[in-house]
Amino acid sequence: MSAASKSRLGRGLGSLIAKATPAKPAAGQPAPVAPAPAAPAPAGAPGYLEIPVAQIEPSPYQARRTFTPEQLHELAESIRAEGLLQPVVVRKVGEKYQLIAGERRWRAFQELKLKTISARIVTASDSSSAALGLIENLQREGLNPIEEAHGYASLIRDFDLTQESAADRVGRGRATVANSLRLLSLDAEIQGYLGKGLLSVGHAKVLLGVTDPAQRSLLARRIIAEGLSVRVTEKLAQERRTKPAASGQRPAKGLTASEAEAVAGIEKKLTSHLGARVAVLHTAKKGRIVIEYRGNEDLQRVLEKLGVEL
Repeated sequence: MSAASKSRLGRGLGSLIAKATPAKPAAGQPAPVAPAPAAPAPAGAPGYLEIPVAQIEPSPYQARRTFTPEQLHELAESIRAEGLLQPVVVRKVGEKYQLIAGERRWRAFQELKLKTISARIVTASDSSSAALGLIENLQREGLNPIEEAHGYASLIRDFDLTQESAADRVGRGRATVANSLRLLSLDAEIQGYLGKGLLSVGHAKVLLGVTDPAQRSLLARRIIAEGLSVRVTEKLAQERRTKPAASGQRPAKGLTASEAEAVAGIEKKLTSHLGARVAVLHTAKKGRIVIEYRGNEDLQRVLEKLGVEL
């Protein structure tokens, strides 16, 4: 993330926290003095209260979808050794506290079986709470591209915001938010690859230009299998867009609509299974299956998929 981007995010977070006023402490407790939003503070520092871990619940607007056990364990061990450097931020909801920022820290405290955690308690609306949580994740660069896109989509959907107003709330450019939201139009399979880091956002942008779902899925798998760069992926996508239809394609004449649909389904399944473009040329009396491959290594791979030994 660039320095300019971090600066914009910092201003957005400070603005929102200013709107999310600190909650009044219970009788007999010192009034919290709000420090700078990004300044770390040790547990029990002025401006923070110790609250029961069991009384905290996660935010329904949490953008992060994945909490890996390994990362949580590493964080827990760090907290065990160094203490909590950045207290969580919560708001009071009924008899409980709802997280605004710091779910991983809260989960780490649960793993350590600690009873209380240092927290800043603020009063915030649903929309401010959602925006604050998303900003914190963006600043920590902890979200994968799909989680980030879902975070923007949640702000827009749940709080009736435009792309521009959502971008303003989190300190991002409207184009950045728009491009991120486009990732959600990709197939669930490809979104999964992005979420796991198997594909980059650069690859995803190229795949968005491939209109045929089967070809898009096929190209995504090839990127992963062969470790293709974005530039090579762009070239392959361009070839698919400009390549004329192969001669000898299945004639529509003589096929009913249901037969054509069935043949198309077979093509799709074979293409998916072999990881290569397949054309089924079918008539009532005879037909051909044409499998495309690129070079000797690709041919060897297809033959192995078919169970053919040379």
